[in-house]
Amino acid sequence: MLLYQQVNPAPNSLYITKDGQSVSIIDRSAFSFPYPGLPILNIHKYNQFLDNLEKEISIEPENATLDQYGNIIPERVGTRLYRQAFTEQFYAYYFGHRTVKMEVPMLSVYPKVDSELLGNIRSKRIGRYITSFNSQNKKRTTNIQLATKAINNYVVFPGETFSFNRVVGKRTVAKGYLRAKVIVRGEYAEDIGGGICQVSSTLFNAVDNAGLQIVQRFSHSREVPYIPPGRDATVSWYGPDFVFKNKYNQPVLIQAKTLGHLLIIKLYSSDVIEFTPRKVPNPSY
Repeated sequence: MLLYQQVNPAPNSLYITKDGQSVSIIDRSAFSFPYPGLPILNIHKYNQFLDNLEKEISIEPENATLDQYGNIIPERVGTRLYRQAFTEQFYAYYFGHRTVKMEVPMLSVYPKVDSELLGNIRSKRIGRYITSFNSQNKKRTTNIQLATKAINNYVVFPGETFSFNRVVGKRTVAKGYLRAKVIVRGEYAEDIGGGICQVSSTLFNAVDNAGLQIVQRFSHSREVPYIPPGRDATVSWYGPDFVFKNKYNQPVLIQAKTLGHLLIIKLYSSDVIEFTPRKVPNPSY
């Protein structure tokens, strides 16, 4: 921990209180250049301290989401360090040659998606696509479920772009992804996260069905069995991505889930959206 309880603090220390708990940091010499008697602040060290402090005490906001039954789970407001206010108090301490006690100033951070917005954009379905997978293949199924969960409840605002790689993140063992079959240069191999291209491909067809703007899409080097020819969207962390843009004037909500051997992705928006759907080939499942 960056902050720690100090029973017998040294003089000229800065004492920090947050939520009623007293903590302290090392004295001003930790932020000074080594010139005795001269209070010359080392800005680099001070900014490093602020960065570490913010990591310790900030709380990320959480968007409102829909549970598996369609109920709204309310948003959670986050907090972050009010750096300017903290620095003003810190300067008073640093150049004042005295002991100072202060409450850490915090700012509220509101989520992009609150319950009201979510309630408004879940009413009209604008796109849908369903594909089938072999649920007996446990490794591939695990990867599909993890990627599906990552995109579920994601909201794409007007003018924003959605990047599959950015939203899902790097597929790693630490996140629970397993080695499964992938296609590399037209040949089958195994790699971490094999199977998630079915999620990106199903999403592509749902997005295309909704008439959204496809920014980036690549097909596999050979046909895949879960989607009609030419309708796939391969993704790789260090390679291709699937990207689309919300060209409409209303936010778009992604609802994605697995149900038995089915991968179901639906796109929703508000009742007032004006959209132009496109017909897409039906999958064979």
